[in-house]
Amino acid sequence: MSFTLESKLANKVLNGFFENVSYVKGVEASDADKAVFEALPEGPSAAEFPHLARWYAHIAAVQGLSAKAAAAPAAAAAEEDDDIDLFGSDDEEVDEEAEKIKAQRLAEYQAKKAAKPKPIAKTTVTLDVKPWDDETDVNAMTEAVRAIQMDGLLWGGYQHVPVGYGIKKLQINCVVEDDKVIFNLGIKRERN
Repeated sequence: MSFTLESKLANKVLNGFFENVSYVKGVEASDADKAVFEALPEGPSAAEFPHLARWYAHIAAVQGLSAKAAAAPAAAAAEEDDDIDLFGSDDEEVDEEAEKIKAQRLAEYQAKKAAKPKPIAKTTVTLDVKPWDDETDVNAMTEAVRAIQMDGLLWGGYQHVPVGYGIKKLQINCVVEDDKVIFNLGIKRERN
């Protein structure tokens, strides 16, 4: 029986078949492998059909069939391997034009990065203000604390928290811009 497999669909089906098996029938090359081999008009592309190309090259080597036909996929596979250099070679020549472009782009990136404004570092602070005794007016103390104004200081929410024996402390939040408040007050703090 003689037949030919010319369509891409046939190559795709055979590629899927040879993904999980090594031979058409059984565990070694047989007449069925020879018949399918001869039905293929030429060696399949290793890039497009890797499993079929592997089988094709193996059958050609085992059967001693049409070495010329088997050389095409092997050459395609070798050519494909030459194109891929995963780790880079040290023996390749340095392309001066590429290095110039790389240096230029790096300089442009550094200039663009330097031109961007730095993000403003802010710190959230919670203050506990305790009165001297139970006769201190907590509301007046709250107003006195909130009266402190400075560029970069923003007062937030507050609450009067009982401490004991009828005494309440003031707990108040604020947000400060580090460069404007903390460093201008002379507080020593490491900058990141």
